[in-house]
Amino acid sequence: MDRLPPLPEACWNEAQRGYAREIIDGPRGALLSPFVPLMRSPELMAHASRMGEYLRYRSALPPRLSELAILVTAHQWGQAVEWAIHAPIAARAGVADSTIQAIAAGISPEGLPADEASVYALSMELHQQHGVSDPTWQAAIGLLGERGVVDLIGINGYYTFLSMVMNAARTPVPGMKATES
Repeated sequence: MDRLPPLPEACWNEAQRGYAREIIDGPRGALLSPFVPLMRSPELMAHASRMGEYLRYRSALPPRLSELAILVTAHQWGQAVEWAIHAPIAARAGVADSTIQAIAAGISPEGLPADEASVYALSMELHQQHGVSDPTWQAAIGLLGERGVVDLIGINGYYTFLSMVMNAARTPVPGMKATES
């Protein structure tokens, strides 16, 4: 059951209304699922939205690599909402279907281009080891540069945060009834 369901717009306070309007008027165009539970803390929601807007639309990484990292994070956190939103985006951005299927199945994708292999390795180490080995770090720096690596770490952290919020709130996948999720 959805613990923090959508609040009726008529019930929004001034802060909720203002910050929600920022999100709706921004590149997302709507108050999407991750922000529904965050409406209970509108200032936190606004800061999270701004960080996410940078990481999604202006980071040093091309969308193909960002979306790959998002899928790794969604899978590591068992986050069905983020998976449902980002798997189609990842496919459109050029992530191979076989890669998406492997991540969904919890197995290492094979035959990745070097940049995707580096993003996958760094992301997996962050989630599973809570750090990054020297060889993985050096490979990522060599392929993505320092800004790219910092943005990649940011993407993993940001989507971990959203996953924690939605997992705790039991946010349902868009289009599913709360009892189906």
